[in-house]
Amino acid sequence: NVSVIALEFEYGIDVEEATNDIRDKLDLVSSMLPDGVSKPIIFKFSTEAIPILMLSVQSEESTNALYKILDERIVSPLSRVEGVGAVSIQGAPQREINIYCDPYKLDAYGLTIEGITNVIRAENLNLPLGNMDMGSSTFSIRTMGEFTDYTEMNDIVVGSFNNRNVYLKDVAVVKDTVQERVQEVYNNGMRGASIIVQKQTGGNTVNTVKEIKKRLPDLMETLPEDIKIGVIYDTSEDIQNTIGSLREAIVTILILVVVVVMMFLGRWRATFIIAIVIPVSLVASFIYLAITGNSLNVISLSSLSIAIGMVVDDAIVVLENISKHISRGSRPKSAAVYATNEVYLSVVASTLVLLAVFLPMTTLSGLAGVLFKQMGWIMTIVIVVSLLASITLTPMMSSVMLKAQYRTNSWFDRFQGKFEHQLDKLDLWYSKVLGLVLKRRVWVIVGALVIFIASLFLVRVIPTEFFSHEDNGRLSITVKLPMGTRLEESRALGLELTQRFQENFPEIVHCNFNVGQPSDQNAFGRLFESGSHMLSFNVRFTKKTERKRGIQEISDITNRILAEYPQINTYFVQQGGGGGAGGQSTVVVEIYGNDFLETDKFAATIADKVLQDPKCASAKISREEYTPEVSVNFDRRKLAEKGLNVGTAATLVKNRIGGAIASVYREDGHEYMIRVRFAPEFRENLNDIRQMTLFTPQGAAVKVGELAQIDEVLTPPTIERKNRSRIVKVEMTASADVPLSDLAEIAKDALDQTDLPQGITTELAGTYQDQQESFADLALLMVLILILVFIVMASQFESFVYPFVIIFSIPFALTGVLLGLSVTGTPLGLMAMLGLVLLIGIVVKNGIVLIDYTILLRERGHTVEESVVMAGRSRLRPILMTTITTVLGMIPLAIGKGEGAEMWNPLGMTVAWGLTFSTIITLLLIPMLYASFARYGEKRRARKQRKLSKKRAVQPVEE
Repeated sequence: NVSVIALEFEYGIDVEEATNDIRDKLDLVSSMLPDGVSKPIIFKFSTEAIPILMLSVQSEESTNALYKILDERIVSPLSRVEGVGAVSIQGAPQREINIYCDPYKLDAYGLTIEGITNVIRAENLNLPLGNMDMGSSTFSIRTMGEFTDYTEMNDIVVGSFNNRNVYLKDVAVVKDTVQERVQEVYNNGMRGASIIVQKQTGGNTVNTVKEIKKRLPDLMETLPEDIKIGVIYDTSEDIQNTIGSLREAIVTILILVVVVVMMFLGRWRATFIIAIVIPVSLVASFIYLAITGNSLNVISLSSLSIAIGMVVDDAIVVLENISKHISRGSRPKSAAVYATNEVYLSVVASTLVLLAVFLPMTTLSGLAGVLFKQMGWIMTIVIVVSLLASITLTPMMSSVMLKAQYRTNSWFDRFQGKFEHQLDKLDLWYSKVLGLVLKRRVWVIVGALVIFIASLFLVRVIPTEFFSHEDNGRLSITVKLPMGTRLEESRALGLELTQRFQENFPEIVHCNFNVGQPSDQNAFGRLFESGSHMLSFNVRFTKKTERKRGIQEISDITNRILAEYPQINTYFVQQGGGGGAGGQSTVVVEIYGNDFLETDKFAATIADKVLQDPKCASAKISREEYTPEVSVNFDRRKLAEKGLNVGTAATLVKNRIGGAIASVYREDGHEYMIRVRFAPEFRENLNDIRQMTLFTPQGAAVKVGELAQIDEVLTPPTIERKNRSRIVKVEMTASADVPLSDLAEIAKDALDQTDLPQGITTELAGTYQDQQESFADLALLMVLILILVFIVMASQFESFVYPFVIIFSIPFALTGVLLGLSVTGTPLGLMAMLGLVLLIGIVVKNGIVLIDYTILLRERGHTVEESVVMAGRSRLRPILMTTITTVLGMIPLAIGKGEGAEMWNPLGMTVAWGLTFSTIITLLLIPMLYASFARYGEKRRARKQRKLSKKRAVQPVEE
């Protein structure tokens, strides 16, 4: 008889503050709750409450005392570790003193469970009797009646019969045992327990787990020899492995950027000047993390890996121009000043464009805000610092370190000479192509439009996803047998499945499962569905780099194994130990309706239809089947005739089956319940209940069967509501390599093909709903960014036309992205969408550099066509350098195979493909469009000038 109310808040809400508000509301309504209702318990569950470490415990002889041993020697010390919020034990049976009574002997001696309970409660007491003065001292008086050994209870007098004392041992057996019907935990097929560790709010997962593991060896030495402790899963390993992959990517990106700069500039001094901008910019991000109290986590490291290829862009543009002036004979100091003045406005404008991309990310809400807000701040800070470094530090170091370069006969100079010669040929070829493009403007525009429109048709073949599936080497498996299945039957199946898994998957490191209802002390366990008919597996495998089969393949084989067992009602296999970012995606069909039969039937129909498609690996219905129950319906008239009522009679029956707590047995500072009830063999069937004896207030004995109708019935399942409406959910997972969009289409088709009964409504939820909400947030962000980018460029060029020309490169970045995703078979997910957001700022930078220099040349007296060709040839190298450094910076993210790399592959791939394609368009289409609009502008101004001249010529001269 439990009611659980789950409140789900928007991402970013302070859970502590929300908890206090809920507690205040509960206090207001506590007086309205029915009698007998216990005080509501508030349990906060957020990402902070997810266990950071789960330990396995195996035991043999120490099983009965396992809970006490673990509580004293493991849980208490670990609770004192800095950063640990809570440590709980799951599956370890708790010790209990059970007094098993023989009902026939009780009837023979005229005794009852309640009478024995009262006797034990009265005997097991230490009572103060007052104080007494004796001589010059005062003594307190106390009677010491508590049991020092549980066997003492055997000799308690519980009644008399025929003038002879009746002892407890005459009617009952006292056993030092464990609680009945408790949850059992098995680790690799051996009975044991599990220890769940949760961190404090705001605690550092890696440091906390590291400290726990540091203390564990010493704590394990205090345990009995038969108790072994292992690790079921450790979330800090996932974090460390992902961070390790990102660190490797950062080092690779840094090396690639330096190599590219060295090849293009051919000077180690120039390469050093560019390279020094990277640590200067990144240090600023570390200062930000230190000030805000954030840690160096996956988001911050990924931000740095993205930034490395971008922070050198401004410095490259400045330094390349300085090098060009020096090679023409200018002195380094004057070259630094003059060259920086030439390009600093375009550098500032391109940086402002990037700020227009990243600053709005700091305002994101929902899940996207949680993930990318920190990235927005880090990128903003890094880009601002790199701008300041490029227009101050870079010119200063160039004026001191750079000088006219004279070739030597070294191998590098020979190689550089050949590379320089190829670049000169590329410059010449590009200027010829650009001249040809200017002569064939209509054909170029038509061709570009055809390419763009054709690429839009790729949207139909590109699936969508929320997050790419990460292979963290864990599976979470839920198996349900028919309701009412005995724990022994479920246990046997669990052990058999454990053996099957270990035979089929040599990659298994640890296989843990639990069965049964968690104890009252296990608040964490009670948050999840459980019962004697349910098996919950946590399976950990070797690292993905150490095995040939991926976790998706293993998951599919697991589904096939479970399908072989006809006694299994439903099963559900989920990767990643329960989902989340990088876990297996799900589509949930929410079915609302008040009619149990109709909603059950509709849910079963939907589940059957989606399972017919091989793309759907499993489908789980949230509502349990009807539960078998024994109904004891008392006849109130008969009860009244005997002087009883329903409450009294029900309590008496409950004491005989579930037991009555008589007292507590204290030993070594611990308290254990003393429970009095019928022996197990006297409460096994309906007839045992009928034969139970109750005593009326007058002392007359009466059988339960004379007072009540006892039948086996089926009761309605758990009633679940969402926003006050009854709900049943069908949760689906996808097969190998099936994206979320395909799974959603399967669900939609099933709904379309099924007639919706009156009074029932449906919605799609789960990961699919999170995806739709996040995509909507990012789409709105893109619109905002485009507006800000246009405003920045309009203020820079003091024109509405030139920003419009530059923005033309953005649609072709989308073309490159769509082409890349379709060629590689990568779904369009949240990280790919983030890549599209980044591309808006990145691709526009090249256009700004090109158009700004073109305008400068026109101001120096060159014609439009001459300015376009000269600017293109002059800015080709810096554009290629910035593009190549950014693309190469993304390639390690795009092709990474380390643990956690799946999350960032789509981002790297999106930026690399989009930037590559848009750069080609920028170098050809943007100059042509600029020339067209500029020539049109000149003609319009000339027409206006002619009209103005004619108007002045016809005006009469006033005398």
